[in-house]
Amino acid sequence: MAVKGAGRGSGAYKPVSMSSKEYQAFAKVREPSRSVWTNCLKAFLVGGIICTIGQGVTQFFITVFHMSSRDASNPTVAVMILLAVILTSMGVYDKIAQWAGAGSAVPVTGFANSMCSAAIEHRAEGLVLGVGANMFKLAGSVIVFGVVAAFVVGIVYWVFGIGAWHDITG
Repeated sequence: MAVKGAGRGSGAYKPVSMSSKEYQAFAKVREPSRSVWTNCLKAFLVGGIICTIGQGVTQFFITVFHMSSRDASNPTVAVMILLAVILTSMGVYDKIAQWAGAGSAVPVTGFANSMCSAAIEHRAEGLVLGVGANMFKLAGSVIVFGVVAAFVVGIVYWVFGIGAWHDITG
C-alpha cells in the first residue's frame, strides 16, 4: 500500500509497510458484505434453470426423435455444452456466472464455460501452446477427479457386488 507524500508539491507515493494482521484488518473493513442466503438462492435458481433447460432438451429428443430417456441423455449433454460455449463466446455466460456463482459452475455447462473461456483467453498464443496447453489448466483437474472418482466407485461396486454385470447388459 502507498500513501501520498506530505512535502510541498510532492505528488509521489511512499510505500507504507503493514504487518500481515494490519493488512487483513484493513482488507476486511473494505470487503463487500456477502449474504450467504442470497448467494445460495441465486445459485439454486440459476442451477435449477440450467437443469430445467436440460430437461426440456431431453424431452425434445424423446418427443421429436422418439428416443428413450437413456438414449436422449447423450445428445442433451452435447446441446447443453454447445449452448454454454455459444453463450461464453458472446460474453453472456460469464455475466450469468458472476451473478449466480456456483449455480452456473456445477452443471456440465460450467465445465464447458471454463474450457471455452481458457481457449478464448489464450488463442493469441497459438493453437498448441496457447489454446491446447491452457485450456486444460482448470479443466484437467476436473477430468482427473472425475476419472479417479469413477474408478473408486467402480471398485466399490465390484467389491460389494452392487449392480451385477447382467443388470447392466441385460
